[in-house]
Amino acid sequence: MKYITNIIRILFFALFLFLLANGKVMLWLALFVVSLFLALIFGRIYCGYVCPMNTLMILTQWLSKKLKIKTLSAPRWLKNGYFSWIILVISVATMLISKKLFHINLPIMLFWLIISVLFTLRYKPSVFHNLICPFGALQRTFGKLTLFSKSVNKDLCIGCRLCENVCTMDAISVIGKDKKAVINPALCYQCNSCQKICPKSAIHYRKK
Repeated sequence: MKYITNIIRILFFALFLFLLANGKVMLWLALFVVSLFLALIFGRIYCGYVCPMNTLMILTQWLSKKLKIKTLSAPRWLKNGYFSWIILVISVATMLISKKLFHINLPIMLFWLIISVLFTLRYKPSVFHNLICPFGALQRTFGKLTLFSKSVNKDLCIGCRLCENVCTMDAISVIGKDKKAVINPALCYQCNSCQKICPKSAIHYRKK
């Protein structure tokens, strides 16, 4: 399954580069819009399997560990939760203005691709995914309403925190008096890391 997931990510990344090279990034944005509606059913599969930023961030995270670059917690000014929405408005406005006034299709996705890599060299991937990414702001909103998502069988969960530790999106928390894991569908991008590491097979992709 790991190899299949990586192949899917590589293929979508190659498609993104092809569209970028041919000046057809708007087609990719159209794909993103479609993914928002799919998120209402399947969750944030775009972020986990399609997004070129996430694909590069996985490699960047591996590189930062190899280079032993210190990973810091999120800056305080990001934690209010509004920054990604502000950036989304700015990004859309910049694209529209550049198109209308200068007749230029600004490759805004390429810009954010570079930003995502730079942030991941210094911070945990969840910092960019959850607090900065303008596309993630929309995915979180639609993902919150998803019909299917990863969920925890509390009867089987032993509160070992292995899933919490392996989740790069900070989508899992072990909470409550009984110390059971809970997955936030708005943050979960439906990878299989938590499901694979669970010693009790308590995590499955199913209807909420």
